[in-house]
Amino acid sequence: MKIAVLGAGAWGTGLAIQLAGKVPVTLWTRNPGHAAQMAREGVNARYLPGFPLHGLAVTADLAEATAGADYLVSAVPTSGFRDLLRQTRASTSPLVWLCKGFETGTMKLPHQVVAEEWPGRDDVAALSGPSFAQEVAAGQPAALTLAAYDGEFARRAAHDLHRPHLRLYSSNDLPGVEIGGAIKNVIAIAAGISDGLGFGLNARAALLTRGLAEISRLGLRLGGRQETFMGLSGMGDLILTCTGDLSRNRRVGLLLAKGESLEGILRELGHVAEGVTTAREVARLAGELGVEMPIVDAVRRILDQELPPREAVAALLSRELRDE
Repeated sequence: MKIAVLGAGAWGTGLAIQLAGKVPVTLWTRNPGHAAQMAREGVNARYLPGFPLHGLAVTADLAEATAGADYLVSAVPTSGFRDLLRQTRASTSPLVWLCKGFETGTMKLPHQVVAEEWPGRDDVAALSGPSFAQEVAAGQPAALTLAAYDGEFARRAAHDLHRPHLRLYSSNDLPGVEIGGAIKNVIAIAAGISDGLGFGLNARAALLTRGLAEISRLGLRLGGRQETFMGLSGMGDLILTCTGDLSRNRRVGLLLAKGESLEGILRELGHVAEGVTTAREVARLAGELGVEMPIVDAVRRILDQELPPREAVAALLSRELRDE
């Protein structure tokens, strides 16, 4: 079996390292200079320094990477996902994607983009759940959910891609798994803001709990199942991203609380923080559907500089009292 991991950011690289060894794995980057650097130095110094690329082939040639692959694993961010699908449309290989977000401008989830660009395909799935790239690359234990509308394909792909320290559960709740993975990034920005303002652990716990309620409200409206939001790709991913120091989205919130500009924060990160674009799309979608998501809307208003962080929190606290 051969696996092509398409996208050499931190998460793509970390997963490629974990998958390599027993089967050939090719890591693709669109940047020839980046590919040459990784091949020369044996490490992805730009996105995942300190983790050798043992057993990995590296290329900037997409045709070379995908030729003969038994699985294509897309590790590009949501913003680049549609373009990658168009470039690989002729492929007959099964596809698994890692991106977590809503497409900017269309408010579409990744599986909806796949349906438009790869119509009629059943061998496509999302892989999501609590996972920091550094820990996966280091071989530390992790558990994720692999979701496809075709439950049999989900089970087969989970079996093929699992590793001793990477346990994969299968699901046929594709929308639910994607929604949990996408919106938790927005709640993580809120948690970072709360922590950065010094509001304490009680406030963080309240944010996570109410944030999960918002995820569930929109998720159920979009066809997801409640049990999915209580699982790895819902509550599990939410807890990790809102509390872990390796979380990019939480870091965005921490730096916003310090008064730093969003542009400067993203430049400093050097990585994509999916929650930034997702917040705007989810807030717009929730408004159109009439789904109440006050935390998401507060994050959106902070990102768009409509309210400073402290005032946004005050607005949340001053909302009308109600039953839980």
